[in-house]
Amino acid sequence: MKRSIWFWLCFIISVILAVYFASRVIMVGMGRGSISRVRNISITADKNNKDLSALAVAATLAPGTRSYSVDLGALNARVGAVPGVKKSAVRRLPNGNLVVRASMYTAVALWTDGEHFYPLSADGTIVNKPTDVRDAGNVVFRGVVPDDIDEITKAAHNLVGTLDYLEWIENRRWNLHTMGGITVMLPEENPIGAIGTLVSLNNNHQIFKRDISVIDMRDATRILVK
Repeated sequence: MKRSIWFWLCFIISVILAVYFASRVIMVGMGRGSISRVRNISITADKNNKDLSALAVAATLAPGTRSYSVDLGALNARVGAVPGVKKSAVRRLPNGNLVVRASMYTAVALWTDGEHFYPLSADGTIVNKPTDVRDAGNVVFRGVVPDDIDEITKAAHNLVGTLDYLEWIENRRWNLHTMGGITVMLPEENPIGAIGTLVSLNNNHQIFKRDISVIDMRDATRILVK
């Protein structure tokens, strides 16, 4: 008798739950009920203190948009096109709301076309967010940029204030251009060490204030000055 009561009780509960979930699915499919609408879009980035307003604009949907009518691929493409976004992902939650996550580039320097200045990441990516004003505290690059500029940027920071820009030559070495018009031809091997030598020479002999146009450091055994 007890088994029979438990059986029918479980059967009735199962029917009620099945009807409830079936009705929810039908309501979502017909666009009825709160679960079928996007009520909230959560946006997060992997960098602290980032302005997420541009991401919010890219992820904006019309009020009352049906959750399952949102093309997640198209929405993700809009978010990924925001300047400074390295990669992004969009996910639909069971309650119909959306979650946007973005990985942002970290600018370590600037790149210039001669008129505008663009944030430049450590992997050589030029972020399409230009400004007309040069930040005096940043190293500036021109022309083609290799895939890894992290070490050369750190070394060149010792010349900020004197350095005009760095230029990648023949896909193998750097030229350093000073504010005073001097071109420093860095060696293909160990350009970081050459910059250290250059900093030391300038501290001891003020070479950047002299009437010279070229400092050739490509030969490891001697430095040529013109």
